[in-house]
Amino acid sequence: MTSGGNHLSDGREFRRVLGHYPTGVTVVTATCPGGPEGLTIGSFTSVSLDPPLVSFCPGHDSDSWARMRAVGSFCVNVLADDQADLSSTFASRAGDKFREVTTRVEATGAPVIEGCLAWIDCRVETVHTAGDHDIVVGRVVALGTADGASESASGPLVFLKGGYGRVAGL
Repeated sequence: MTSGGNHLSDGREFRRVLGHYPTGVTVVTATCPGGPEGLTIGSFTSVSLDPPLVSFCPGHDSDSWARMRAVGSFCVNVLADDQADLSSTFASRAGDKFREVTTRVEATGAPVIEGCLAWIDCRVETVHTAGDHDIVVGRVVALGTADGASESASGPLVFLKGGYGRVAGL
C-alpha cells in the first residue's frame, strides 16, 4: 500500500483516483415536451427508505438534463452488464437516442427501457446545486425488476478505471 499522494491540481487526477471506485451504470429518462430524453448516470444512489428517496447527479453542461429538469419526474433504468452500448448511446450528444430502444411507461410517464435489470420511477422532490453538477432527489412512486433482461446478462453494468465491466461471482 502506498502512502501519501498527489495534491489535487486538476480534474484529471481527481477523475483518475475516483476511477478506482466502481459505479453502477444507469440511464435516467423523462418524457419531455419535445419527446423522450435520457442520459447516462453513474452517480445514482438510494437516499432514504421512509420516505423512499433516491438521487443522481447530472452535470450542468448536459443538454438532456436541461430539457428534463422542468418535467418534474424521471425513471432510473439500471443497466445490465450486456448493455454497455446503451450507456454509450445515452452518454453521447446524439440526436435521437431512443431510435433503436424499446420502452414502455409506468406511473410518471417516463420511459422504462426494456431489458434493464431494474427501474425506479420518481417525481422530483428537490434539486440542489453542487459545484458543476446538480443533486437531484426523487421520491419513488413505482419500481420493479425487469423480467425481460437478456439471457446473456448476469448482473449490473459497472464502470471502473475508465471502462465497463461485470460484477464477478453473482
